[in-house]
Amino acid sequence: MTVISPSTTTDRYPTRSGETTEVLDRRGPIAYGSADQGPLDAATLQHYDDKGYIAIDELITPEELELFKAELHRLANDPKTKDDEATIVEAKSNEVRSIFDIHRTNEIFRKIANDPRVVARAQQLLGSEVYIHQSRINYKPGFVGKEFSWHSDFETWHAEDGMPEPRAVSLSLSLTDNYSFNGPLMIMPGSHQRYISCVGGTPEDNYKKSLVMQGAGTPDPQTLTDFADEYGIDVLEGPAGGAVMFDSNCMHASNGNVTPYSRSNIFIVYNSVENACVEPFAAPKPRPEFAGSTDFTPAGS
Repeated sequence: MTVISPSTTTDRYPTRSGETTEVLDRRGPIAYGSADQGPLDAATLQHYDDKGYIAIDELITPEELELFKAELHRLANDPKTKDDEATIVEAKSNEVRSIFDIHRTNEIFRKIANDPRVVARAQQLLGSEVYIHQSRINYKPGFVGKEFSWHSDFETWHAEDGMPEPRAVSLSLSLTDNYSFNGPLMIMPGSHQRYISCVGGTPEDNYKKSLVMQGAGTPDPQTLTDFADEYGIDVLEGPAGGAVMFDSNCMHASNGNVTPYSRSNIFIVYNSVENACVEPFAAPKPRPEFAGSTDFTPAGS
């Protein structure tokens, strides 16, 4: 366990302090590694650099998929799970929305979070050893799974967790088929190259609301319209067992799920060990450990 130290880092991505939205150019590299440093070839690294994400058609085996789905079902139906602080439920239906910290509390998901198939890709993209900043299972059940507004994860992690730079990558491993109509991930490709500094402060214990529905840190409609006009929107469909890895500063969202078909995934955030979190840049205190880890032990070790 590493204790968070006071921030002596210059804040290059200020947010939640001004009265008007600002759009800043991103600084530093995006894809840090080269093709000879891992499993991703040069074309894939270039796509990540340009678009902010990559798709992996088959990351896990059919046998692993069935194992993960069975564990997903077991956890969602365990009363103890729903009572845990690290479990977030849908506001109206009380259905499980997300279960956090699964890389530490569940042996099955701990293994995939530390698997070389995943860790090696994250290390190559970030150019260093990586640690797990956050992990969770997202359920988005049929009929009642709610939408998630447009946002940059880095803006939240910077403001509320003290992540200095957008040198982090998220893995979304699909446990169900992603259709265009059941609330899949949507990304504005290329938006990761610019940073939106949002208005408004961070409410006390904001995580209790933001993990259910994004509030603080959501860009204004005009800025989002300008981004959509410039970058477009990619809807990331794909079969169960595949995955998407996307840059922490990508503008992304997902629609509500009014279909009978759930859209569940394992979500793991890898941060460079050279970018370990300090004190929050725009919040009175860090979020709980399950939302932003202070254990900087390298993944896979």
